[in-house]
Formats: sequence, structure tokens, C-alpha cells
Amino acid sequence: MASEIKISFHKRLFLLLLAFSWAIVLCFIGFQYFREKEYRSDFLNKQLQQYNRYLVETVEEGLPYEDFIATRNKPFDELRISIITLSGAVVYDNTVPLDVLDNHRERPEVASALKKGYGYHIGRLSVSDGREYFYSATRGERVIVRTAIPYSNTLQDLLKSDWSFLVTILSISLCMSIVAYFTTRRLGKAIERVNRYEAEQERNRIKRQLTNNINHELKTPVASIQVCLETLLSGIPLSDTKRQELIERCYINNERLRRMLNDVSLITRMEDGGQHITRERIVLNHILQEIAGELDVLPDEEQLTLHIDFSEEVTVEGNLSLLGSIFRNLTENAIAYSEGKNIWITLLENNGGHCRIRFEDDGKGVAPHQLVHLFDRFYRVDKGRSRQKGGTGLGLSIVKHAVQFHGGTISVSNRPQGGLRFEFTMKTR
Repeated sequence: MASEIKISFHKRLFLLLLAFSWAIVLCFIGFQYFREKEYRSDFLNKQLQQYNRYLVETVEEGLPYEDFIATRNKPFDELRISIITLSGAVVYDNTVPLDVLDNHRERPEVASALKKGYGYHIGRLSVSDGREYFYSATRGERVIVRTAIPYSNTLQDLLKSDWSFLVTILSISLCMSIVAYFTTRRLGKAIERVNRYEAEQERNRIKRQLTNNINHELKTPVASIQVCLETLLSGIPLSDTKRQELIERCYINNERLRRMLNDVSLITRMEDGGQHITRERIVLNHILQEIAGELDVLPDEEQLTLHIDFSEEVTVEGNLSLLGSIFRNLTENAIAYSEGKNIWITLLENNGGHCRIRFEDDGKGVAPHQLVHLFDRFYRVDKGRSRQKGGTGLGLSIVKHAVQFHGGTISVSNRPQGGLRFEFTMKTR
């Protein structure tokens, strides 16, 4: 199985803070860049608007505007000046012959001037002379005056944002990122130590609980074996039948002890990560066929009818013993406690790298408040009856751990028609 790359807590925290802070910084830089560019464009437009208004007044007062253009100081060199009627016709242009100019009513800066009294446009290519201009237009009562500055190094310098401020912000952000790295490193390591301590405490608590439960569960069969052996060794006259009964009781309790120790060992191996548990490609359909064969040879009082609905072959990369324990423990649980007559094992889904399976019986089910405890170690719905059946109290806990070992989850609920319903998933590749 391919190893997974794990990122430490402090690195995850640092990367999260870094992404968040740099997202804010970049948004601020972008906002500042366009804001400053807009400010500079607006400042340039105001200079041109002032010149435009003087020229509009000159034209509308009937004064010779050619003299005004020739003698008045212009705000910029190479200033192109156009006088346009409200209908869009160009009646004067100091750069381009009038006969090559079309109607200018739809030009963005002219349309804005007609609507609001003024307007400007950044960086549009002129149709008449092929040069790129910054346009500014002002409307009067009868005409629109438009001035334009051709794009040059001077104009680009005027519109260019001040990057020194942005470089300062980036430098500060970089320094803050370095400080944040060492800060989150210390904080992350402290949190990891706390988490490891808490996890260790929880593991110790679970181990103590498991040890106490095991001690409690071992007392009954050990005490029973001891009583039987003491009786056999006491020299009390016993009939052959009674002697055989005591020996059989010792054997039954010894088997119960053996199963319990095997189950505890299996759960411990899975909880430790299962590094020593082998994996191979297993066809679940074959396991179900074996279980069906095992049910056929059970005594009549333990017989249940098994209904298998697997519409296709399901292959899992897993451990044969653990996969078998899932279906066998669920089956044995249904036989021992459900008091039903049927078991259904249904394939609900098999795609996207995982399968979903449902296991049901038609027994009496359990009380709703007991459902959440069914996967707990040594939990029994009916303790006396469970011990009579020879169960260890670990079967459903093994089922849960085995499902998790194969990358899945399991849940349990009561069937609406009666009985228990287990649904679980597993990775198929």
C-alpha cells in the first residue's frame, strides 16, 4: 500500500495563514493598483477638461478659436484638438483632415459627454491616424470639444502606478510570512505535544478499560474451570456421567477463553495499524459461498436461510481472514441472537473504487438506545443469554475494526419490518 505524505500541524496552520494573508495582500495590491491608475487618469482628465472648457467658451462666444488654439498654452505637447457638433460631425481637427473623419457620436468619450457633460477614455486606437490616444471630451451648449494625448513615454509615466509603495507592502508581507512561520512552528509543536499527550492518555484509558473488561470476562470461565477441577480432584465419589459433565464444562470454558484471547489479539493487531497483516486480492463472492456452505451443515435449531444478492463480482484488496470475520461474525450474531429465519446480504453499490453492502436479518432487533453500543467491546444486549451462547462480546467490535482496516465505515439500524440492518463500505482498489 502506497505511503501517504503527512503534513505536520504547524505546517498546515502556516500554509493556511500564508494563503489567507497573501490572498488579502494580493487583493489589496490589485485594488491599490487600479485605484491609483484611476486616480492618475482622473487627474490627467481634469487638466484636459480645464483646457476644454476654455475652448468651449471661446467657440460658443463666436471668438476665433483658431487663434485661441494657436496662442493658448496647452497642458501637453502634441495635443490633438477636435471640435464636434452635438450630432457627432467633426468640424475641426488640428491633426487629421476632416474628409477622413466619420461621425463621432458613438465614441465612448463623446457619448459620455453628451450624457453627463464630460467623459474620457483610456488607450483607444484612432481610426483616422492609427495612433493610440488618451481622450477627454467636454460638452457645451452647441459643441463638444475633445482633446487627445498620444501615448508616449511621458504619458505612460503619468499613468504608471507608483510601484515603490507596492514593493514596500510586498516586503512587509514577506517579513510577516517569515515571522508567521516561526511563530506557527512553535505554536504547532506545542499543540502537537498536547495532542500526543491527550492521545496517549486516551490510549491508556482504552487499554485500562480493555484490561478491566478482559479480567472481568475471564473470571467466569476461569472460576467455572476451577470449580470443576477442584471437584474432580477432591476425591468425592462421582458417577461416570457427572465426571464426564465436569470435563465437558472445563472444555467449553477453555474454548471460550481461547476464542476471547484470539479476538483480543486480533483487535490489538488492527488497532496497532495492521502493519503485519497481509493483503491480497480477495473476491467477496467466494467468501459468501463458503459461508452459505457452512450454514448448510448447522443443526436444525440454528438453521437460517441465506439470501445473497450480488449482481456482479466484487474484488477487494485486503486480508482474507479479516474479510471472512466480517461476514461470519455478522452471521453468527444473527444465528445466536436474532431469533429470525432469514439473512439477506445485498450489494448496493460497486463503483468509484468502493463498494457498499447491506447485511440484514428478520429477527426481533434491539432497543434504539442499545444500537449505539453494539460495536463496543464486551457489550451485550442480554448478558446472561450471550454467555450461554458462548460469545466473547467482541464479535461486532471485530467487524467494525475489520471494516475500518479496509478503508470503510459501518452503521447499524433496526429494519422497519423487524430485525437488524448493517450497512458498510469498503475500498475495492
